[in-house]
Amino acid sequence: MTTNGNGILSALVAAGAAILTSFARGSGKTEAARRPATGNRPAAGTATLEPGHGGIAETVELDPRSVRGLRVRYAPQRDGAPDAGEIVWTWVPYAERDGRGKDRPVLVIATQSADRVYAVKLTSKSHDGDRDFLSLGSGPWDGQGRESWVDVDQLYSVHVSGVRREAAALDRDRFERVAGVLERRFGWTAG
Repeated sequence: MTTNGNGILSALVAAGAAILTSFARGSGKTEAARRPATGNRPAAGTATLEPGHGGIAETVELDPRSVRGLRVRYAPQRDGAPDAGEIVWTWVPYAERDGRGKDRPVLVIATQSADRVYAVKLTSKSHDGDRDFLSLGSGPWDGQGRESWVDVDQLYSVHVSGVRREAAALDRDRFERVAGVLERRFGWTAG
């Protein structure tokens, strides 16, 4: 770099152009191209919007005690739509309700409307002895074969377009165990 004013200015312009070019390349990628190469799930902290996060299709936490007359019914169909008895993946808000959340499996327990279903979330974090969680054991919804727990004290309204993928249909016996707990806890109809 030269010491005269034109040389310094030229170097600054070149550096700015390099930064802008780099930024334009990164922001011109499609959402799929911005996702890390870790399968279908984004890395923690990724700023891309997941299905179910934002807008009319956002997954919403509901107070299960305020939902009356819910009929929990086993009706899985491998048709790409979320049906009761299926474990599907969608974005789920964190309990802090601060706009953060993560992509996770949920068990669909009932139909809410033509566009929405009711679901309870799953976790692989052990909750042995916690009355708000019921062990499901392991299944094909978890690629690592870990035991899963269903949170029976939180209810979500999931928009059908907010579902990223169907993971598996839970077998009827395990679904009926979950339905029985929900029936006793909230007075919903299981069957």
